Amino acid sequence: MPQLIRDRAVVDDGWTLLRDAAAAESIPATGPVIVPLAVWKARHDELVARADIGVWLAPADDLAELAADVAALPLIAVDFPQFTDGRGYSNGRLLRERYGFTGELRAIGDVQRDQLYYLAQCGFNAFAIRDDRVAATELAGLAVFSDGYQMTNLRTPWFRRRAETLARDDNNCSSGD
Repeated sequence: MPQLIRDRAVVDDGWTLLRDAAAAESIPATGPVIVPLAVWKARHDELVARADIGVWLAPADDLAELAADVAALPLIAVDFPQFTDGRGYSNGRLLRERYGFTGELRAIGDVQRDQLYYLAQCGFNAFAIRDDRVAATELAGLAVFSDGYQMTNLRTPWFRRRAETLARDDNNCSSGD
């Protein structure tokens, strides 16, 4: 069984990813399956009743087409067809912040160690690592940085937190005289 990183742990992947619409014509009657957005839309009434169906989004897919269904989906996967394609980062943030998705948000495709920390900052909690990589080794990518600098990650900018820490340290040193 393939492995992936979910919630900062390496786990077996029990989901079947159907990459093309032709394969999705024969969706298994049981078992967790991830279908393309086009298949979800075409077979919506049939699939929405199942609790074991997830949807994967291509970079050019319109998230608004899935907005009404995010509460019913246990998993949404966002495809990264190339390491350099960053559209999925925005889609992850939009799914979490605008559409309120609370289920598993999985990065699929050309997902590499260097991306993991930044994907997590955008709301992804699961990562299907490329087949030529080992998930257990790639897991270290989530701990590359101890803190984020981007305002989207912080309530108080890093430089202000640093100044506050220095001011507290100065006050603690002067109070001991």
